[in-house]
Amino acid sequence: MTAFDLINNLKQRKFKPLYLLHGEEPYYVDLISDYIENHVLSDAEKGFNQSVFYGKDSDLMSVLNSAKRFPMMSEYQVIIVKEAQDLKWGKDTDDPAKGIDPLLSYLQNPLSSTILVFCYKYAKFDKRKKTYKAIEKNGSIFESSAIYDNKVPAWIEDFLSARGYRIHARASSLIAEYLGADLSKIANELEKLILNVQPGEEITLEDVHTNIGISKDYNVFELQSAIATRNVIKGNQIINYFGANPKSNPVQLVFGALNSYFTKLLKYHYISDRSSQNLAKEMGVNPYFLKEYEVAANNYNVPKIFNIISYLREYDLRIKGVGATANTEQSDLMKELLFKIIH
Repeated sequence: MTAFDLINNLKQRKFKPLYLLHGEEPYYVDLISDYIENHVLSDAEKGFNQSVFYGKDSDLMSVLNSAKRFPMMSEYQVIIVKEAQDLKWGKDTDDPAKGIDPLLSYLQNPLSSTILVFCYKYAKFDKRKKTYKAIEKNGSIFESSAIYDNKVPAWIEDFLSARGYRIHARASSLIAEYLGADLSKIANELEKLILNVQPGEEITLEDVHTNIGISKDYNVFELQSAIATRNVIKGNQIINYFGANPKSNPVQLVFGALNSYFTKLLKYHYISDRSSQNLAKEMGVNPYFLKEYEVAANNYNVPKIFNIISYLREYDLRIKGVGATANTEQSDLMKELLFKIIH
């Protein structure tokens, strides 16, 4: 079940007495819990029938005592435990000899008029626990898995499509490279972006540059293009810009992007079926970018790419202070790296 399937069930008021929202990616955990918090009860019902706990500041018995109450002038009451990964969970046993866990006891026989939601973020809940199995049997569990970097551009396109917008492939990839795989951060920037674009219009690179604050000429994509064509002058201009604007262009982001780029370029060399569809699928890129990879492949053979990946690891460590000369500027190390890559 996807997050949107679960939300659709909630919209149809098909409620479960228990929900466990867990996983490494917090975006969908927040999306679902926010919907429950804002839409299950009316404003008039929330005063007496909705409680929000935070794991670090709450104890299990307070949560359970609230869950066992009956709603007042409402069909349901809603109990949400946010940051549930910080909650002190019970013993996870129903063995009388070991002391029955009161949480497990409740989960095995939950009150049908209570909607109890656990938001367990940044990690997966242990599926071996009886607690998990009780929620699975009597409620609904949603696991929000971390998204792979190469899937982020498609996620951006789907997010915008659902709101009636289109985006150019290079624009979605630039956002992905610039913001990483933090879906909450990406969604926030996209919500601001679409305020300045008419529905149905294609969101362009210019829109991204203007509204998200990514430089038009000095960004990771332009650096990759300069490297692909062995354009030393352009490459150094971009590195100088990065050095002058470190907060907007963190070096860790640059290294991650370059490592991903050359890993895909290495795959390109080993793929025998060079049809656009197959290349795009195997490399995990939009077909729009294949021409650039073809140019780069002509300039960088397999042994050279292996050397470059080794350089990237070496300079990543040096920038972190391992084996670096004292007081060496990050931009100087980046220039050294660029020279080794291109020559």
